[in-house]
Amino acid sequence: MRYRFYVADVFTEHAFGGNPLAVFPDARGLTDAQMQRAANEFNLSETVFVLPAEKSEHTRRLRIFTPARELPFAGHPTVGSAYVLASIGEIELEGEETSIVFEEGVGPVRVLIKTQDARPVFTQLSAAMMPEFGPPPPPRAELAAMLSLDESDLLASQEPGAASCGLPFLFIALVDRDALRRARLRLDAFERTLSSYWTQLVYIFTYDAEREGSDLRARLFAPGAGVPEDPATGSAATALAGLLAHRQTDASGTFRWVIEQGFEMGRPSIIESEADKEAGEVVAVRVGGSSVMISEGWMEIPDPG
Repeated sequence: MRYRFYVADVFTEHAFGGNPLAVFPDARGLTDAQMQRAANEFNLSETVFVLPAEKSEHTRRLRIFTPARELPFAGHPTVGSAYVLASIGEIELEGEETSIVFEEGVGPVRVLIKTQDARPVFTQLSAAMMPEFGPPPPPRAELAAMLSLDESDLLASQEPGAASCGLPFLFIALVDRDALRRARLRLDAFERTLSSYWTQLVYIFTYDAEREGSDLRARLFAPGAGVPEDPATGSAATALAGLLAHRQTDASGTFRWVIEQGFEMGRPSIIESEADKEAGEVVAVRVGGSSVMISEGWMEIPDPG
């Protein structure tokens, strides 16, 4: 059967920046195997298949696939799908702000759609799960070797740590943009170091941002998911905001970070993240950004047999 799809660049205001996302706005009738094959055909970081919500109070159900596997939650597919569905009239907009709820593997995910001249210009997710923190990561020397770096390239004042808001990541702070640029994931060392660890998704970042108004510069490596490097990773930005807010000495407040990602890939992305903390606990995490519609078309998806 033929299925309509749209492609948007997410976490950018400019075409051919950000992270490309394919969205099938009506995926009814597709099997799991067909969805995985279609995602593999696109070979983007993620492809989304939109289905009717199972609960009447929710907006849609999302199935999110990398080229290799299905994910329970991902950031750029969530905010990007909201943008696409609003742009094509599948979501009715209500003034300057519209709140919707997507059903995902992690549970209901609330998304805020901001509009200008009756068109979506910014979408922001609220994490369905508050941060969960992983076990201590492998030694710094092993992590540095895995990244083809010296141990001195890792920021001495901040220990690597792992966190999840539905998808777990290992976060490694580096000293500057030069170290971030030089990082190359060694697959042999990666498999040796992280094969039995809590997560195999590696997010490196530095406080040495390039763009005025940015706080962090980041890169993401996910070879096990079929994504050698990701231009913009909303689920990682969500978990990182939770981790950094957790580490803040202030017991309460709202903390914000603007993250640059994808610059080394020639796909500049800007991700806005924030976390609320009350009495020492992270109680809310939000991540959002702009998107740009790129293309639309039809795909003939054969039966798996």
